Order: sequence, then structure tokens, then C-alpha cells
Amino acid sequence: METGLLFIVSGPSGSGKSTLCKDLVKLIPDIQFSVSYTTRLPRKDERPGEAYHFVSRETFTAMIDKGEFAEWAEIYGHLYGTPRSVIEQTLRKGNDLLFDIDGQGSRQLKKNYPRAITIFLIPPSLEELEKRLQKRETDSSAVIGERVAKAGAEIAQARGYAYIIINDIYAQALQALHSIVLAEKHRGERMKKHLTIFGKPR
Repeated sequence: METGLLFIVSGPSGSGKSTLCKDLVKLIPDIQFSVSYTTRLPRKDERPGEAYHFVSRETFTAMIDKGEFAEWAEIYGHLYGTPRSVIEQTLRKGNDLLFDIDGQGSRQLKKNYPRAITIFLIPPSLEELEKRLQKRETDSSAVIGERVAKAGAEIAQARGYAYIIINDIYAQALQALHSIVLAEKHRGERMKKHLTIFGKPR
């Protein structure tokens, strides 16, 4: 059986990663969203097991000690990570897996899974990013300032990604992400198996 594909979506906080990934799964039912573990508290619109598995720092560090994570990172004082077992089980079933993770996690995953497809999402400007973070109403002014200041360094990492999407007009950004995933799923090397029904070339 052909193994599934790994799609990694990264970008600064407030760039729209989570919303785009959530809507992409609606458009492509056979792609599975990777639910990470985190030590941060749920936001008002987040349900445990959907956006994240919310665990204590003690539980998370115990998982690190056992080598359970394929990637993990500490971001703004909170730990985030993806269990290796989830990735392996999904790929063995031939299903595709979609990740919404930061640059640290992306580099770790790419090292462990070199064929992963990397996509970086950027805002049209840092000013627009700040407006979006303020509109989200989940962080203090100090935290927002820290996120915007860090965004420049994060965006510089985009040069190492296979694809870059500017999330200015949302519908167009979603269309771009959708197109990338469909194109990768339909590469000739992956579609050759379907040619056998036509017999050998003359």
C-alpha cells in the first residue's frame, strides 16, 4: 500500500494557519488534521481533542523522556508536540496528514520525514498581523507586541519552504493551499499505479 503524504503548514502567530487548515480538511475529506499535544490552556472556542490535546507540563515532559514525540518545541512558555505513533499509524493506512506547526517543529519533522511538503503562510504586512492579533482578543498588548516582533524572524524562515502563501484575501489563500495539496497528491509518480488498467504501452 502506498503511504500517505505529510503536509506542514507554518507561519507566525495570527497568520491564519489554524483557520485555513480547518477549512482545507472540509474541502479534502481524506486528509487528516494532526492534533498536537500542548501544555497551554484552551482558548474560548477550542475543544479538547479537536485543536489540541491539552495536558499538564508534567505529562508532556514524561512523554518527551519516553521519546514519544516526532517533534516538539516550547513556544511563548508553552510546550507543543506531535506523537510519533500518530504519524506512523496514519501513513501506514495510506492517509495524508496535515500539520499546523511552527518553524522548530517543521524542521524536526522534515528531518525525520524528508518527503514532507512544507508550506509557509505569511500576512500581507506586520501591521495587518498586529491588527489580526488584536482582533483575536486572546493576548495582552505585551504578548501581541512580542508576537509581532518575533514574526519578522519567523517569516525569514519561509525561504526554506517549498511553497509560500500570502494570506491577504482569505478565499484566495485557501484556494492556493487547496491547489498545492491537490497538485502534490496528483504527481505522476503517485498516479502511475492508475495507469496499469490501460495495459502496457504499445
